[in-house]
Amino acid sequence: MRQQLRVTITGMVQGVGFRYATRREARSLGLTGWVRNTAKGEVEAVFEGEWDALDKILGWCNQGPVLSRVDGVTCAWSDAGGAFEGFEIAH
Repeated sequence: MRQQLRVTITGMVQGVGFRYATRREARSLGLTGWVRNTAKGEVEAVFEGEWDALDKILGWCNQGPVLSRVDGVTCAWSDAGGAFEGFEIAH
């Protein structure tokens, strides 16, 4: 059963390629959704897919790409809405 995972990531996560690395990871796991920077200096993402893949991306979000520093990740789980066809960077 497909699930949806919404995350907000805090720390040094803007200007370090976080969104592009997130898109690459999500696509490699077969996830759909989007990722974007927020005005507060955070990164927000919505992922949809199978639980195992979502668990992997959540673990990845807690680490982030090499140049980033993740201070915290908040997440919310729900049933997938199926509104996404791929995984993109939102603006």
